[in-house]
Amino acid sequence: MTADPVVRVRRRLPAPPPEVFDEWLDPDALMDWMCPRPSHCVAVHVDPRVGGRVRFDVDDADGKPLTIITGQILTLERPNLLRFTWSHSGWVDPTATSIVAVTFEPVGDAETLMSIEHTLLPAEAFDDHDHGWAVTADQLAALLPRRSEGLPGK
Repeated sequence: MTADPVVRVRRRLPAPPPEVFDEWLDPDALMDWMCPRPSHCVAVHVDPRVGGRVRFDVDDADGKPLTIITGQILTLERPNLLRFTWSHSGWVDPTATSIVAVTFEPVGDAETLMSIEHTLLPAEAFDDHDHGWAVTADQLAALLPRRSEGLPGK
């Protein structure tokens, strides 16, 4: 038996952990950077508490129906750790559940080492999610300086 594939993405981000952590819980903020372009979120719901639901309605810019990603928050330890389940309507088994864990480590006073680990992925979803999380993390990294300057996202 082979182990389930695990996506791991790490980025050093230009903001302290509380700011980066809060980006993950703010639906308006998530609309700016979540989902690898050209895909984009057209609706985001986050109930920021353990047991709270998350939902991303994603337009993949391919003319097909929206992709719906749903989950439930498992761990919420601001500003260090966020864990939530992840189910994807485009998977062979759309009821399959994977786990996303995001850690936020301070680097000096004004930066964060953000690590994303996505486990229990269906094997056929690994490549898309490996690419998707890398691009999404880069989009967040590019957006954070604009936020600190008080500029709008996107």
